[in-house]
Amino acid sequence: MENKEIPIWKPIEFNDSWSSSDTSKFDDLAPSWYKKRKEFESGESGYEEFLNRLKRQHAIETGIVERLYDLSEGITQTLIKEGFVESYISHNDTNIAPKKLMQYLHDHFEAMDFVFDLVKSNRPLTVGFIKELHHLVTQHQDFTEAINTLGEIVNVKLLKGEFKKHENNPRREDGQIFIYCPPIHVDSEMDKLVQLYSEQEELNTNPVILAAWVHHTFTQIHPFQDGNGRIARLLASLILIKHGLLPFTVKRLDKPAYIKALEKADNGEPQDLVTFFSLEQKKSVENAMNFKTEKTFNSLADLATLLNQKVDNVTSEKKRRREEELSNNRRIVFDYIYDILGVIREELSALIPRETVKTVVSGVRPDQPKYYYHTHQISEYATTHKYYFNRNMPRGWFGVHFSLPTENSYNLIISVHHYGYDDDVIAVGSFMEYSKTINGEEEKKLIPINVEPFTISLERLGEKTKENLDSYIHDILKIGLTIIINEIN
Repeated sequence: MENKEIPIWKPIEFNDSWSSSDTSKFDDLAPSWYKKRKEFESGESGYEEFLNRLKRQHAIETGIVERLYDLSEGITQTLIKEGFVESYISHNDTNIAPKKLMQYLHDHFEAMDFVFDLVKSNRPLTVGFIKELHHLVTQHQDFTEAINTLGEIVNVKLLKGEFKKHENNPRREDGQIFIYCPPIHVDSEMDKLVQLYSEQEELNTNPVILAAWVHHTFTQIHPFQDGNGRIARLLASLILIKHGLLPFTVKRLDKPAYIKALEKADNGEPQDLVTFFSLEQKKSVENAMNFKTEKTFNSLADLATLLNQKVDNVTSEKKRRREEELSNNRRIVFDYIYDILGVIREELSALIPRETVKTVVSGVRPDQPKYYYHTHQISEYATTHKYYFNRNMPRGWFGVHFSLPTENSYNLIISVHHYGYDDDVIAVGSFMEYSKTINGEEEKKLIPINVEPFTISLERLGEKTKENLDSYIHDILKIGLTIIINEIN
């Protein structure tokens, strides 16, 4: 098989293709995170545990993505929730010795703690810090692969906290060789990376874009013999945390999309990578919305203060104005969906003759009768996607009804309901109902649509919320039509 060299490393720059990238996939939910973060920081118990779970998840998944070890999904969730306890692990849960696994996990967790400490101390990002971080991450990793002067892959002692001495250009099974920065240029390129990062910080570059850029540029340099992916994700996390956001974690199932986005950025197209970062950050915020916290009180005086605050909040003008704003933004979201479905109805009417399939679009707002329809289905949908559905908050739904000449029909339901424990995030989700008439009696069944909910902050609607919602609803509709087509014999 002929080897084909693909140059990955290019001279470092921060250009317009990065600065003009779209982060609206996260921006749709960001205002609710900033509000939630203030609540966390005001003393609500559970914030530290929430962060520790994120750190544990990062520690586990970063090693799986780098193929240091495998770990079953079941034990992963246990370790995230309960902590890194070796006795929880059975021989079928991982492919390495449990003791070695614990060493790796503690190293990764300690490195993430180091990142948080740097942010707290307002220490600047330097090449020295990056080397310290690498030493922490690789404490219990002694060897790795390298390429010698003859082009042979050999095992070498891993230099911890030191830049590479050998080439580390990976060769894929199809013969492709990815060429990273040669060892001789690593020092100057890393100095330049830190310098350009500092300049972009001074210019107040969007932190999601900046985190994605630093991550990508670092991977192009590949300065260490091994551990570069782990360090890249920690550096991205540092930037996000510094700006009040959450650590960057790539989950095992997201690895193909992650690699594909990195490769597009290699070719000068960074939008997919910025979108990946935006969606990953959005998922972390959704987890925060579903993490129930409570204030802790040690005295009767504390409880009396809370009671007074609660009563004041209920009767305050500020609360009334906020509820008005949330209600108005909720109404705007319903208007958006009405508009989107109106256009879709026209599209379908032009494409599908009425005598072939009769298509009807309907909608119910929170203040209209039947708003509570489909409660059971929405609960199942929320359970499937692991979030809390607050059925006491205002909600409504839309239906796209397809009637076939065979007297069978499909009803695509688009539900708009509140998401998580707070009052300022709504979710748009969907499922399909199938009906058929046999001997004059109607039979129904539920057909799940396995698409994660589209979440929106009601604190402030984004400039591209409607555009992103339009794309989401079109994707749902395409899945629904595919289901109908596949079910017709």
